[in-house]
Amino acid sequence: MKFYAFICTRSSELNNTTNKLTSYLSRAGVDVKLLVNQDSIFLAYANALKKVNPDPDDIIILCHDDINITTDPIIFKSLILEKFALKATGFLGVAGTRKLSESAVWWDLNLWKQQFHSGYALHGDNLADGDPSYYGKYGQVVALDGLFLVAQAKTLQKIDMKKPKSFSGKWDFYDIWYTIQAHKAGLKNYTIPVVLLHNSRGELAGRDSWHKNREAFIKKYKASFPIEV
Repeated sequence: MKFYAFICTRSSELNNTTNKLTSYLSRAGVDVKLLVNQDSIFLAYANALKKVNPDPDDIIILCHDDINITTDPIIFKSLILEKFALKATGFLGVAGTRKLSESAVWWDLNLWKQQFHSGYALHGDNLADGDPSYYGKYGQVVALDGLFLVAQAKTLQKIDMKKPKSFSGKWDFYDIWYTIQAHKAGLKNYTIPVVLLHNSRGELAGRDSWHKNREAFIKKYKASFPIEV
């Protein structure tokens, strides 16, 4: 069983955060594939999977380039392997929700208040000043945030990784699209206690392409809401 990481990055000249991330993953025994100057995150991930031609049980990490993972590399790998030893595991991540409502936003504040959310992440420029977000107890969820996703190759080969024709944005809502497909296929998505700092605070969620893809997703799954464990 091999571990791969697909990381989209805007430049081949890596900043300090991305260098630390690739070094960390390499120490954990992960074969890092940097996806540079990509036109679409959907297509970048789909093409990368095809290029490495993994075995079905190989493990693929899909993550942002602006994260700093603080979990010990040995524990990091054990947490992942532990979940894939279970039957019908789909995606793993650090933050998600047990219920996706008609808003199709996993971090919907109303659901957070009702304690449907799961996981933990830090946000900010450095660990000392990081803003902690404790979403809720770890466990099975329906949807996960795309800053850090893990799946076996057979799961990625089972779902449609390419951008739906109804999506106009090439970089938005892929995480909900992927993880809900896995849930709908009868697989179980989980949050796991991997601790990381995300340099972004989610500002891109406000751009037009994100809203358009969200609207397209809602239209596609309108009859299914709420989607929950």
